[in-house]
Amino acid sequence: MFDKQARLTSALALFSLFAIGSSVAQHPGVDPTKPLPVSEPRPSAATVEAWKARRFGMFIHFGLYSELGGVWNGKPVDNGYSEQIMANAPIPRDQYAALAQHFDPEKFDADAIVALAKAAGMKFIVITAKHHDGFAMFDTKQSSYNIVQATPYHRDVVKELSDACARGGLKFGVYFSTIDWHAPTGSPYLDGNSNPISDAHAAFNAAQLKELLTNYGPLSEIWFDMGKPTPDQSKLFAQTVHRLQPQTMVSGRVFNYEGDFTVMGDNEVPKFAIDEPWQTPASIFGETWGFRSWQQRGDLQTKIDEKILELVTVVSRGGNYILNIGPASDGSVVPFEADVLRGLGTWLKTNGEAVFGTHGAPPEASPFRSLDFGYATVSNDALYLFVKDIPADGKLHLSGVLPGVHFKQPYVLGIGRRVTDSVRLDSDALIVSANPLLKNVSAGFLPVIVLPFEGKLAVRSATTVSPAPDGTLTLDATKADRFLNYNGLGYEAPATLYKLRWWTSPTPGRYTAELRYTKSLQPGIIDLVLGTRHYAIPTEAGQGEAIWSSEVTLPRNTQSLQLTPKEPFLKGTVLPVKVEALTLHPIR
Repeated sequence: MFDKQARLTSALALFSLFAIGSSVAQHPGVDPTKPLPVSEPRPSAATVEAWKARRFGMFIHFGLYSELGGVWNGKPVDNGYSEQIMANAPIPRDQYAALAQHFDPEKFDADAIVALAKAAGMKFIVITAKHHDGFAMFDTKQSSYNIVQATPYHRDVVKELSDACARGGLKFGVYFSTIDWHAPTGSPYLDGNSNPISDAHAAFNAAQLKELLTNYGPLSEIWFDMGKPTPDQSKLFAQTVHRLQPQTMVSGRVFNYEGDFTVMGDNEVPKFAIDEPWQTPASIFGETWGFRSWQQRGDLQTKIDEKILELVTVVSRGGNYILNIGPASDGSVVPFEADVLRGLGTWLKTNGEAVFGTHGAPPEASPFRSLDFGYATVSNDALYLFVKDIPADGKLHLSGVLPGVHFKQPYVLGIGRRVTDSVRLDSDALIVSANPLLKNVSAGFLPVIVLPFEGKLAVRSATTVSPAPDGTLTLDATKADRFLNYNGLGYEAPATLYKLRWWTSPTPGRYTAELRYTKSLQPGIIDLVLGTRHYAIPTEAGQGEAIWSSEVTLPRNTQSLQLTPKEPFLKGTVLPVKVEALTLHPIR
């Protein structure tokens, strides 16, 4: 059976080798090198772009755990996040539930929190509607274990914040944990929070999701977290959201590749390019997200600068940044955390132009990956340079900028003083003299130099591979952009590789292509994408290395070469073999 299937797969692959571009024609308007959604419906392209444009938002971890402040039986609990103290202490289920009798966050002020978020320059707020402890911060009818029915507070925190966001003009979303240490249908704590979810509890979750989507206004996103749902359960959660509010973005931690945006690990920035919308969740303190009364907070300005740098790093790489606060048990925002947010807001009042309405790089490349002075973003008519360190020669070097764009006089955001003769395009490098721009300028931490331009900004990627003198192009897999599938089978599941991309500028024409790879247990198909041309490559099963070879044609203006699963492919699909190198020999 295996041999017959292998022969059939190879035959189909060889046939498709000559059907160049056929699949592209069947899926007009879809980039075949990007993964397709696992299920439908999905938010519109306009919704996705609006979500990406928000850039910076507030996360709020607030719940029954806030009552303890990271302390149990008079002792600090330091083996994990304080919002997970029920598991980390550990605290018996009935004793933890009894905390609700005293939970009375009378100082929770939704309008004040919205005002703080706006002062910080944030565009949206996401609050924990339910965390792993199962305690709902909204008026759910599925259980009495919620802030309205089980506490002396008797008020719906989620509803109040939703209404306040609507009044204040901010987008609103909720965090929702799919695991539950309290509900009879849930499961106890497991290392890594990779709890399996029973069918009964999946149905319970779906019922609570319907309440949130029906009673709390338009939700910009639902931030799922934790657990190890089955593919069917992940699909149930995502489709429950999209059928009630089609434009609500679902976080990748719904798992099994059902999310609308990728979620990085806590406080993590990706090392490689990402094809879809993504977000970095960050905490002011790496040790906890929920309130911790004994947290060492450190120097305020140092913390502000740290978070400004994180925001800029994420935005310069094309992602969104959501920064957390953990209100105290009385509902008040910790003053130090409020001051950190105001510090970010002060910086953004001057420099927000370089964060919002920009992207990390020109759309078809990621040219400024490693700048010795800091970071860069781009708008339609300006290049923004975030200056963290001024090089010894006082000049900012941006290699790969090609002729055809006219740069105007640069200036520093918030200062407006323009300096002539401080920028030049030398060969393929843009050189900006920073000293005359920043001399005697009180621009504060991470000043931003603006380079207005006219024309189209084109950049030769720093990773561009040049042909050898004889025209041969050798593309080593270790030198390629690596595109990964995130948020797969569970929180601890490793990311998997689905695409390799090399930037190059070869001479158009006919080549002999050779793909060297390590065989896998099953045969497969890889799509070789050369500009507008697609070639299906059959891969062998077995052990050891193999080489595929065939004649190919490189179209004019080819800027990149890519290897993907056979297109079109779904999120989660992996390259079927380990690629070693791709070599193209010109045919004379």
